[in-house]
Amino acid sequence: MAATYDGLGVTETKKVTLFDPAHPLTLVGGDQLDEVVVAYETYGTLNEDASNAVYICHALTGDAHAAGWHPGDKHPGWWDTMIGPGKAIDTNRWFVISSNLLGGCQGSTGPGSINPATGKPWGLDFPLLDMSDFVTVHRALVAHLGVRKLHAVVGGSMGGMQALQWSLSYPQDLGIAVIIAASSRLTAQNIAFSAVGREAIIRDENFRDGRFCEQETRPDVGLSIARMMAHITYTSEEGFQAKFGRKPQHKESAPGFGVDFAVEGYLEHQGEAFLTRFDALSYLYLTRVMDYFDPFAEPSALDAVRADPVRYLVMSFDSDWRFSTEQSRRIVRRLAAAELPVTFREIHSPWGHDSFLLKIDPYLATVKAVLEADTDYRGTVWSRT
Repeated sequence: MAATYDGLGVTETKKVTLFDPAHPLTLVGGDQLDEVVVAYETYGTLNEDASNAVYICHALTGDAHAAGWHPGDKHPGWWDTMIGPGKAIDTNRWFVISSNLLGGCQGSTGPGSINPATGKPWGLDFPLLDMSDFVTVHRALVAHLGVRKLHAVVGGSMGGMQALQWSLSYPQDLGIAVIIAASSRLTAQNIAFSAVGREAIIRDENFRDGRFCEQETRPDVGLSIARMMAHITYTSEEGFQAKFGRKPQHKESAPGFGVDFAVEGYLEHQGEAFLTRFDALSYLYLTRVMDYFDPFAEPSALDAVRADPVRYLVMSFDSDWRFSTEQSRRIVRRLAAAELPVTFREIHSPWGHDSFLLKIDPYLATVKAVLEADTDYRGTVWSRT
């Protein structure tokens, strides 16, 4: 660990069983899970009246390890730029909860877990999930930790979708929802990107109809291709050009079909590195949840939050073409039409969708200001670009 590191230091991932045969989890689709284990981390200290808790919802391939270091880590947690002492989510002030999603593969129950009924990995027998199912499990973890109401729920990308769903379904649980680089309804292009990624996995000869764990194989080719393609969508043209341009991968090489350009080497590395930390089945299930997410489709979607308003911060990045500013504005329009207090800000960044993970001072300062504001904005609609 570098001597100049200004974060949390060593953190620990814990696990808890939140649902069991006596208290099973009933999913939105009607299926039931008799056991749900969740991996989570906490940072900071819960105050006496349990009023300073902030819940972190992770993106598609995130996990519970949002900040600090694990022994042997080469890098800190995935949102260490955001969370820590004196940072945007200040752990000297807030008690921060970060968990791995239901359906994930980093300690929480998912399709790669053992099905108690068969003693074998679930595979494609695992039930389909809904964004609301994630929220149900998050709420169970909050109750387990003794938190009565959250100061805020914060998420980027798919994490922002969870924050939005939580605020609409259970507005009494939170004071602020921070929704960053997210969408309330994926575009056809977004669904298409996810569809191709899933097809790459399913068509891999080692997928074995989802039974690859039992047969001791792995659809690594398909999963790495899915990750490579996804990474293209997470970065802007400007970002790729600035970082790689047309630089060659090697000082000398003959033209051919190998890795000749630096950008090809980068994508290959991202695909290979992904194989050590993510499961192909989780990729299938979680991307499908995003495809079906459309919380404003119900006429009554805003009824609960109208009755018990949540303060919103919605943010986008001007170079993000995967979850564009227009998709954030759509969320803002729906919330503002319901006369809910909402702040919107578009941040300049050349790095595309991945900007929400980076140290961009105006972005981090805005999150910090909203979380720490003492003013009560309920009943006021305010925005800025």
